[in-house]
Amino acid sequence: MSGILLAVVSVTAIGILCAVMLAVASKVMAVAVDERLVSLRECLPGANCGACGFAGCDGYAAALAAGGTATNLCIPGGDPVSRQVGEILGVGFVDVVERVAVVHCCGTSENTRDKMAYQGVATCVAAKLLYGGRGACAYGCLGFGDCAAVCPNGAICIEDNLARINTRLCTGCGLCAKTCPNKVIYTQADVITTVVTCSNLEKGAAIRKKCSNGCIGCKKCERECPNGAIAVVDNLARIDYEKCGGCGKCAEVCTTKCIRRASYAGIFRNAG
Repeated sequence: MSGILLAVVSVTAIGILCAVMLAVASKVMAVAVDERLVSLRECLPGANCGACGFAGCDGYAAALAAGGTATNLCIPGGDPVSRQVGEILGVGFVDVVERVAVVHCCGTSENTRDKMAYQGVATCVAAKLLYGGRGACAYGCLGFGDCAAVCPNGAICIEDNLARINTRLCTGCGLCAKTCPNKVIYTQADVITTVVTCSNLEKGAAIRKKCSNGCIGCKKCERECPNGAIAVVDNLARIDYEKCGGCGKCAEVCTTKCIRRASYAGIFRNAG
């Protein structure tokens, strides 16, 4: 009996000693926490999307607290977060250039076709490993919804094998763009209204056999643009938005109508 009692007393004593040592260590080795860091982290949305250029919200908050970092880098948070950050740091408000995701593909069943009956794992990443996916166009939307699965706002759905984006719900976090294996989704400033909805780099004759809405590189848009803002590079029309005046002339003359012009009231989610 005395042996059991001795063991209990010994374990209890050791426990108390360890508790005291940990308490002392927590005081002696404590690292002062910047109260601003805590406040900054609380005001960030927690999307951890990396759109700010840092490793999640924790990284951005730490950079802000350290100083020298722009206060308007949180795209999902927008102006409200930028204003809060400015107030915490005691600096002026800086406007956020809001962004939305856009699908640079028009590959619906009406415009293109499948080259095979895919029966594998229903993800874009898996489908791409098998001859570039089920679609005739290896550059287009794979249509299995990897982008929709990562969207924190439910802004993406798959309709007719094509990703559609509800721009009213999109916060421009860019997670969909990072996830898309074919890189047909980009985020861009929500004031931009002219988009090339194609990503195919093949020559016109080859594209015509695969998608009726694909860019054929005819350069008609390039010739008609009054600002020299559009050029065909690697068989695909590309717009320099720093030069683009938003006139929409390129969309008007586009032979295959792969260049589209509209407000962000939702037309890009109905790009089929």
